[in-house]
Amino acid sequence: MSSFPSRMTAIAITSPGGPEMLEPQERAVPSPGAGEILVKVAAAGVNRPDVMQRMGLYPPPPGAPDIPGLEIAGEVVALGDGVTRWKIGDRVMALVIGGGYAQYCLAHESHALAVPKGFSMQESAAIPETLLTVWHNVFERGGLKGGETLLVHGGSSGIGTTAIQLAKAFGARVIVTAGSAEKCAACTRLGADVAINYKTEDFVAATKAATGGKGADVILDMVGGDYIERNYEAAAVEGRIVQIAFQGSPKATVDFRRIMLKRLHHTGSTLRSRSVADKGAIAKAVAEHVGPLMDAGRIKPVMDSTFPLAGAADAHARMESSAHIGKIVLTA
Repeated sequence: MSSFPSRMTAIAITSPGGPEMLEPQERAVPSPGAGEILVKVAAAGVNRPDVMQRMGLYPPPPGAPDIPGLEIAGEVVALGDGVTRWKIGDRVMALVIGGGYAQYCLAHESHALAVPKGFSMQESAAIPETLLTVWHNVFERGGLKGGETLLVHGGSSGIGTTAIQLAKAFGARVIVTAGSAEKCAACTRLGADVAINYKTEDFVAATKAATGGKGADVILDMVGGDYIERNYEAAAVEGRIVQIAFQGSPKATVDFRRIMLKRLHHTGSTLRSRSVADKGAIAKAVAEHVGPLMDAGRIKPVMDSTFPLAGAADAHARMESSAHIGKIVLTA
């Protein structure tokens, strides 16, 4: 432990509540266990699950640190037993189960990816959680193929902006919903074929109109509530609806005959609580299929804003305002 300090600054959640509950604290620098790397964090992504955790609605899984933060980028400074994939000094971005809002953070070696060519540390920190979520849900669970239509709710979010780029890169048509003309314009600039302002338009009718009455082949939903039944209406025959969050309600009253009549698939997943092997497999697939696109500059995160680590409360307030377009990142 000679090349780095024994103590670090981390952002703690002092008690469940608003952004003001995020406070810098001094903590011990963690030591990597078998298969883990210790990363000196240059930047950390801010995600909705962090906000949910701060509010007391999304407790960390067993064994995870109480410090929020699910994605980081930085330099490898220590290796746990058996690590062969990385060496000290490597620049990596990594999916983590928590602890990202800190100067040092542990990651499993199989959950780290090389920083793409030409990417800043801030851009790299905006990638892992979002990209692995989109890849697994849209492509592995939703089975999106070239020539199909993807409907993304929350098109201007970090997840949404990633889904637009990835779906277009693999030859799909993309329809998004967003909550303002400005957000819709940002989505179309990014490549979305159709952007629907859900505050002024009915996304079901607009999706059907944009697809000649057919509907969307894959729908990525983070809203839930009454969107569940409306997604069934907006879906094509043999459509796949993939649930990744419930910003509305996790409960709904639904006429399930649509599932039978259209032969729909409604699936969903979470990422944080998945096994080490599961997440490693998703990371490997992302490195193989999306890594070359990032190195070529064809996939790049849309950056909304950066805040210093000590300004984590301001970063959360920015996310909760829903004014952001793309990713919010903390810099250590």
